[in-house]
Amino acid sequence: MQRKKIGRDEGEMPISLAFVTRFFQLVTRRQFAEAERILERLKGKVSKTEWNRGYFRGLYGILLAQRSNDPYVFLSSLDFSDKDKLRNYRREFLKHARNKLHSDYDRGFFSAWADYTRILSKMDLNAAETSSKVVSG
Repeated sequence: MQRKKIGRDEGEMPISLAFVTRFFQLVTRRQFAEAERILERLKGKVSKTEWNRGYFRGLYGILLAQRSNDPYVFLSSLDFSDKDKLRNYRREFLKHARNKLHSDYDRGFFSAWADYTRILSKMDLNAAETSSKVVSG
């Protein structure tokens, strides 16, 4: 069975979807220390392209946004249980990720956000909240 990979160019080492999915799960469950370890591991495994730099800045931005609890941050106003709204946001991020007028960096950045909204729309957040309460409680 072939593992799915994220990456734009044929010649670059692609990013493991399993690592990225794990990162998104940890961030959503507010397990930031482990999420940062995953992010550092990912960063060391891929080639240094503009697309990858944008993707990693997107991942890092997701981590910071989730950690901040700032009411003006996009994620704080997002209802993770509204799957239709998440799919709409994903479509919007994908439009930017595919837009050739954007730089590779920007397309990588928007791809990270599109991937996050895709994973959020598939996650069972009630189970995520229960498991994080068990860990922290």
